Amino acid sequence: MSRPVPNPGILDIAPYTPGKTPVPEPGRKVFKLSANETPFGPSPKAIEAFKRVADHLEDYPEGTSRVLREAIGRHYGLDPNRIICGAGSDEILNLLAHTYLSHGDEAISTTHGFLVYPIATMAVGARNVVAAEKNLTCDVDAILKAVTPKTKLVWLANPNNPTGTYIPFDEVKRLRAGLPSHVLLVLDAAYCDYVSRNDYEMGIELVATTENTVVTHTFSKIHGLAALRIGWMFGPEHIIDAVNRIRGPFNVSTPAMYAAVAAIEDTAHQAMSKQFTETWRNWLGEEITRLGLKVTPGVANFVLIHFPETGKTSDAADAYLTKRGLVLRALKNYGLHHQLRMTIGTEEANRLVVEALRDFMAGK
Repeated sequence: MSRPVPNPGILDIAPYTPGKTPVPEPGRKVFKLSANETPFGPSPKAIEAFKRVADHLEDYPEGTSRVLREAIGRHYGLDPNRIICGAGSDEILNLLAHTYLSHGDEAISTTHGFLVYPIATMAVGARNVVAAEKNLTCDVDAILKAVTPKTKLVWLANPNNPTGTYIPFDEVKRLRAGLPSHVLLVLDAAYCDYVSRNDYEMGIELVATTENTVVTHTFSKIHGLAALRIGWMFGPEHIIDAVNRIRGPFNVSTPAMYAAVAAIEDTAHQAMSKQFTETWRNWLGEEITRLGLKVTPGVANFVLIHFPETGKTSDAADAYLTKRGLVLRALKNYGLHHQLRMTIGTEEANRLVVEALRDFMAGK
């Protein structure tokens, strides 16, 4: 008996595996630190905006996300006509792959880049080419070396998830200058709101001055709207036009749209979250290092913790922490077999993780 057969290459794709969601147990407080969610939740103004539209859920959304594109434009000083919104930046990444990649094409990502990149690439029959990183950081020279006549797109998360590292804007510009003009450079700036380095930029300037660069962003991180699935992209007019031709007509829900508008306008909430994250990122790095563990210097809202290959391994640490209600992210699917990624949580959660790791390393 015959049955439908997936397109070639689909079954070669490893499904995306999200961080563990803890199962609550009676009498035990559980902290989910596996998905880089903000401990503060969304702005109260975003919650109010979400609730205000609840009486009109029978109405289709405005199909172009106009009010949100205009709010993003005001916030960043951008032309709203060069912005497209999506059901999370994940949807936009997949739309880009469908628009600019086909069978026989190649797209480049880095060794420990976001796993949605190879999924989006392979889903359209293109080949995912991996450029080696240097010290868990994007290596521009390695990317340029990986370019072939078949290369059509380069994915670059800056800062990168799950390593937390970044490259300076001068390096991003060097990458763009070294790529052929027909190659689309996708700058994924999901974690840019947490960066305070003087040499970092999310990429808006480069998008504004080139015809072959886009920048994507999300409301899932500092804005705390992960449950609503909403993201956006700024790009040249011809790219926005092309992607809009295959975008679903009502891909952003009305509650998500108005909550995102309120969130991006609440700059005080963003500033508070950024300052808290920076303070506790530094504290966690120092305290965990004192325990004899290595922490990769990062600029996002998480820390990457390295464990020995034998003895006090990441697997053992993961099990130990989970028993104490502290759920971190194992990273074997990213090729990081001896590391755990910890989202920066509340002060209570952060202190409990350090206390638990201290006991773990001491063999208690």
